[in-house]
Amino acid sequence: MTLTLAKIDHGELCHGWSWTVADEDELAERVARIALGQYRHVAKILSGAGIPGPSTTAQQARAAIKLLTVGEGEEPWHRDGWVFQAISWIAARQAPSGSVTRAPHILRADKGFDGLQLQLSDDGKVITAVIVFEDKATENARSTIREDVWPGIAALEAGERLNELTHEVSAVLDAHAAADPELDVDSAIANILWKEARRYRVSVTINDTHNSDQARARLFDGYDSNAPGGVERRRADTIYLPRLREWMDAFAARAIASVKRIAADV
Repeated sequence: MTLTLAKIDHGELCHGWSWTVADEDELAERVARIALGQYRHVAKILSGAGIPGPSTTAQQARAAIKLLTVGEGEEPWHRDGWVFQAISWIAARQAPSGSVTRAPHILRADKGFDGLQLQLSDDGKVITAVIVFEDKATENARSTIREDVWPGIAALEAGERLNELTHEVSAVLDAHAAADPELDVDSAIANILWKEARRYRVSVTINDTHNSDQARARLFDGYDSNAPGGVERRRADTIYLPRLREWMDAFAARAIASVKRIAADV
């Protein structure tokens, strides 16, 4: 697999996965495909389909390269944040679960939720939970979680942005219902309005400071007070990137090379 996912468990505080890049070139090609607008192809590959990639155009390639490049006067974390969201989406598609995952963002400045995943019942007919992603590519994991992630989750718990959440979930359900007409979209939407149906997935880059089980637990301290209830509501994923900005620069260059290779194959 592109990413290796290892389970982590911090008792009643949170649960989740630790990610490791298993094949950087393959991961870069999949991020390149997302940048080209070809996320459906990536989803099929992650589902086990061995199919050739779709064709692209020079215009698509230029737009993808721009998305993967830090422009003059731009801060690198805008590019890096988008790249990390794309990687997070790939990790979400790899994690074993019966679910429907929203398409990844194609714009850096998208102000919506970083990602959404709808958990399905065993028969696939009922939405049992909506998982809200918080994806953070940062060199300061603890302060980012404490000052940015926790307030955002607390606001959602208080009912803020519920109109946005309902809107985005509705769009995902409408698309899913086209493939499964037995799904009752209105009932599913009504179900996610209950607080217990809302869950969270915090994914963050870490360095040496938090690269141990004990330190990782300290990183997510406060999760249970901001999203109270059963531990299933609190997922926490990490990826160890000790030199984040340097890694992102090199990885984006690999993804750009993949875009150029894909475009050259047309």
